[in-house]
Amino acid sequence: MKFSVASIAFVQMVDARNNLSRTPPMGWMSWEIFRCRTDCAKEPDDCISERLYKAQADAMVANGFQDAGYNSVHMDDCWEQKKPARDPVTNKLVGDPDRFPSGMKALGDYYHSKGIGYALYTAESDTTCGRYPGSKGHEKLDAQTFAEWGVDYMKVDGCGGPEYYDSGYEAMGIALEESGRPIEYSCSWPAYINHGNETVQQATFIKMINYGCNGWRNWKDIQCNWNSLKGIIDHWGMYGASLQPFAGPGHWHDMDMLLIGSISGGHDGGHVGERCVSLVEEQTQMAIWAVSASPLIMGNDMRKVANDSMDILLNEHAIAVSQDPLGQMGIRLTGDTSAQIWARKMENGDVAVALYNRDDAAAGAADITVQFNMTGINLYTDVDVFDIWEKTSAGTFSKEYTAKAVPSHGTAFLRLSAAQAVVV
Repeated sequence: MKFSVASIAFVQMVDARNNLSRTPPMGWMSWEIFRCRTDCAKEPDDCISERLYKAQADAMVANGFQDAGYNSVHMDDCWEQKKPARDPVTNKLVGDPDRFPSGMKALGDYYHSKGIGYALYTAESDTTCGRYPGSKGHEKLDAQTFAEWGVDYMKVDGCGGPEYYDSGYEAMGIALEESGRPIEYSCSWPAYINHGNETVQQATFIKMINYGCNGWRNWKDIQCNWNSLKGIIDHWGMYGASLQPFAGPGHWHDMDMLLIGSISGGHDGGHVGERCVSLVEEQTQMAIWAVSASPLIMGNDMRKVANDSMDILLNEHAIAVSQDPLGQMGIRLTGDTSAQIWARKMENGDVAVALYNRDDAAAGAADITVQFNMTGINLYTDVDVFDIWEKTSAGTFSKEYTAKAVPSHGTAFLRLSAAQAVVV
């Protein structure tokens, strides 16, 4: 299939408030597989506890993920003590003493000893979504507590009345900034308002950046199945032009966790013991997330990642697209068709291209052609095409390149470069 559409171009991006998150964050998060499982007598290895988080950090290092750039462990909801909700003397939040007997600072020290960042969770509401104590009205104290524990990254959820979010997220941004520690700030405010209208959300994105947010969730939670993943891709494809100016160094649109290597535990919208998505669908997620400059936060069990999934996650060429320092978010260049072209401009003038086959037919393999003049790259005659999945050159081509038989739900992932003249 061939397309004639407008080309991509340089986009003037909004400046960040701080100097954090210069490229999209990378790491691992507990929520997708482990949710709010707190019965450690029943599930000693899989309950939300320091035992689980230490094991995930150990596996991250042992399997080469830290070396590849996945450098933080993101603890999600349900880590706190519920009764009393706060320390009776200091009024500070407290980790559940049975599940985190060493304390929250000691867990952070463990991460740091391995060179891994400490990412934690709270909410701008009385309670978190899991009904644990939230930070509403306690922003200054909680930010100082997080800093004392050595936290490097805070995900701040909503889970309450949206009328508080504007002042609450601003207050938390100020408190984190004044805590004395550089703490990346992930905000979930946009995810709770104006669903389906990213043009309306633009005013909120400006506020998020001004409040110091380094990223934000602004669409539905990902679940352990293809329909959920496809829906997120469709949303970003539809609203890419509206989203693009508000992504860049220091502030990113978060498409949610990577399902790559995830095996369902039955709590996450999947079937117990099965992959959340197929291998080609995992490739599609990695390609679209990288092109879209979304954080690469894994939602798997680091102790059980299959080798073929590991190859996707550790692909250095895909990661290079994600972490390109220009920081320009890519967009879908074609319409809502079965064969789609997504592209992202890179710092050195290259363009990363994802040729995505959305066709749901099992036998729906398709040839997808990208015309080089639609990519916005400064090209003359010939283009070097590098196949990111194969990690090898596909050759030098003139005017266009066709990826053959891209499977249903699959994506060819390419890097285009102006061919170098041969000096004789």
